[in-house]
Amino acid sequence: MLSPLLYLGSLGFGLGVLVDTGSSGGVGVPYALFVAPGVLAANAMQAGVGEATWPVMGAIKWQRQYHAMLATPLAVVDVLLGHLAFIVLRLLAVSVVFGVVGALLGAFTSWWTIGAVLVATLCGAAYAAPVMAFAAAQENDQGFAYLFRFVLVPTFLFAGTFYPVDQLPAAIRPVAWVTPLWHATQACRDLALGSPDLASVAAHCAYLALWVAVGVVAARVVYSRRLVR
Repeated sequence: MLSPLLYLGSLGFGLGVLVDTGSSGGVGVPYALFVAPGVLAANAMQAGVGEATWPVMGAIKWQRQYHAMLATPLAVVDVLLGHLAFIVLRLLAVSVVFGVVGALLGAFTSWWTIGAVLVATLCGAAYAAPVMAFAAAQENDQGFAYLFRFVLVPTFLFAGTFYPVDQLPAAIRPVAWVTPLWHATQACRDLALGSPDLASVAAHCAYLALWVAVGVVAARVVYSRRLVR
C-alpha cells in the first residue's frame, strides 16, 4: 500500500503539479496519468528482481529449501517452475494493490487498467526468470550489488518511466528500447490511458514473454548444474 502512495504522491501529484503548471514536457496528458502506468511496471520489475535474487541464493546455499524439495519426487524443473509461479502470484498481488491505490488516487481512470496490471505482472516475470538464472550461478551475493547498480537502477531511470524516451539522446534510445521495462511501460501506458492500440500492446507482451522463456531455459540449465550432483 505504501509503495504506490509514495510514488504517486511524490511524483504524480508532487512533481506533477510543477510539470503540469510549467510545461507539458511533451507528454500530452496530466503528468500523474502519464507516470502512473510506468511506475506500475517499474514497481513490478523491482519486486520480481527482489524475489529472484536473495531468495534463490538462500534456497541453494543458506536455508537450502531447494535441496529439501529435491529429496522428494520433484525434478529440478518442478522446483524452478514452482518458485517462478510463486513469484508471478506475488507480482500479481503487488500490481493489483498498486492499481487499486492508483485508481483511488485518480491516477488510473480507465477499465483498461486491468490489462495494465496483467502486463506489469508479465514485466516482473520477464525480469525474474533471467535473474533467477543469474542468482543460481552466484557463489555469494556480491553480484547482486552490481545487478542493482548497473542494470536495475539505469533501467528504472532511462526506460521511459518518467518521461518519453524520445527526449533522450538518439544514441541512447536503442538501449532503452531493448529493455523489457520500456515495452511494459509503453503497453501499460497505452492501456491505462484508455485507448490502446491492441496490436502494439500484443507485440510488447510477446517481447516480454520471450524474456520469460529465455530466462526459464537459462535458469533450468543453471539450476541443473548447481542442484544435481
